[in-house]
Amino acid sequence: MSETDTLLTLDNIGISFGGLRAVDGLDFSVQKGQIVGLIGPNGAGKTTVFNIITGVYKPTDGAVRWKGREISGLPPYKVADCGILRTFQTIRLFSGMSVLENVLAGQHMRTKQTWWASLLNTPGQRREERALRESCMEIIERLDLADVANEVATSLPYGVQRRVEMARTLAASPELLILDEPAAGLNDQESAELNHTILGIRDSGITVLLVEHDMNVVMRVTDNIVVINFGKKIAEGDPHSVRNNPKVIEAYLGVDEDDDEVAA
Repeated sequence: MSETDTLLTLDNIGISFGGLRAVDGLDFSVQKGQIVGLIGPNGAGKTTVFNIITGVYKPTDGAVRWKGREISGLPPYKVADCGILRTFQTIRLFSGMSVLENVLAGQHMRTKQTWWASLLNTPGQRREERALRESCMEIIERLDLADVANEVATSLPYGVQRRVEMARTLAASPELLILDEPAAGLNDQESAELNHTILGIRDSGITVLLVEHDMNVVMRVTDNIVVINFGKKIAEGDPHSVRNNPKVIEAYLGVDEDDDEVAA
């Protein structure tokens, strides 16, 4: 792919907390139209990487670039303005609000009418509100949520709430959607439905970067996988090559001490 196809680049990024090196010299890029997985054992630094990308943390080394422009250290709202949006490990829906209302809340970044236009209920404000509602309903239908659009979001099954959260994030029109453990807490059927949802998001023209422990999800939906351990990249490639990489197997399963003694 050409440089114009590269959306996100992490260039030798690193960050330390006290004496702990949480991320160390990490390089990888995300191309337009890809689904990229970032995986690694617990404590490998995956969520820290997400927090660096989205502006929660500023890297102490290296640079984060979006379409070639450095965005390292920008506040989260400015990163979001670039088109980089994320979900979280813990579902954060608005309690007491319907599915549609939750998704409409994701449009707040894209509204153009002023507060006083809303107060006066101007024709322009009414037109924008209708357009936003139609746009949100399209997203709701795409994620198979139309039947529950008017239900209280937090009363729905866990897997459905996950889709609502994704729909709300999609309402803000991301170019890059970052999913943090989207399969957490899902059963096998819900995970299979999640695969379908993620592939559908990519097919709609949105690039996806996900952290996920469920290898059934990662191996079935990703085009490229980056594996980190103790903050460093240990492997990168397509699902088949990563699955069979000895360093990846060692990081996840460990090395038997007896094997070490035999090798010595």
